[in-house]
Amino acid sequence: MSNRNVFRLTTIGTCLCAASLLAHADQWSDISARKELRCGTFADVPPFAAPDPKTREMVGHDVDLCHALAKELGLTAKVTPLSVEARVPEVKLGRVDVTIANLAYTKSRGEQIQFSDPYYVAKEMLAVKASDPGTAKADFKGKRLSSTKGSTSELSIKMNGSEPVTFQDTGSAFMAVQQNKSVGMVANTMTITKLVNQSKTEGVALKMIKEPMVLQPIGIGMKKDEPVLLAKVNGALYALEKSGELDKIWAKWLGPNTEYKMVREEKITPLAELKFELLP
Repeated sequence: MSNRNVFRLTTIGTCLCAASLLAHADQWSDISARKELRCGTFADVPPFAAPDPKTREMVGHDVDLCHALAKELGLTAKVTPLSVEARVPEVKLGRVDVTIANLAYTKSRGEQIQFSDPYYVAKEMLAVKASDPGTAKADFKGKRLSSTKGSTSELSIKMNGSEPVTFQDTGSAFMAVQQNKSVGMVANTMTITKLVNQSKTEGVALKMIKEPMVLQPIGIGMKKDEPVLLAKVNGALYALEKSGELDKIWAKWLGPNTEYKMVREEKITPLAELKFELLP
């Protein structure tokens, strides 16, 4: 074979490899072809995502958002329950296309995956025994506080100079306070509100410290370097905002007529326009 033919074959092979890599890199094309959005949610963190006690099907705010997002994109949603610490790795490995699981933007997560524009700003809140004299987060510096492992709740405890005691689920973090293994627990506002209310009839009563531990923008997590997917997801989110669907989902699971009695004040906002302390 002549050198010219070898060069031509090599060039063709290189082009084919490059084309293959480009095709593989476009995750949106793969998703469109399968007509299914693989969506990771919490495994058991109500009201975001948890098995329905009667049907055992996954239900919650984030489950509804998965289905609404998929529908807006012309797809069907396949919901996959994930542990708290698996939310980012499963996206990186491509086992899920998106993670919708109260996922806060942090420095380390931003280095591993890309985020949609935040659809609300969450607060990490601290609950302690109602008899505790503490009134501000600074009062709990150096003290043991419980949370779920690998969560922003755990990060906020460290940032406060407190000692994290971590568990796989919020129920165990709650019991740690009840059993005096920690002086308080940190979780998102909705979870803390529910557990404080629950504590009034079960075990030792808790109170919520009014000062947030941290503020955190919540977005949809996706694999890095997938600009088409990011644009599609952001476009769908803004469409759901405009149609009122995001408000409807919020009202169903978190709104004034639920036990959380929360009003959705923030609308979708580009991350660069938000002012917050970036978690590590």
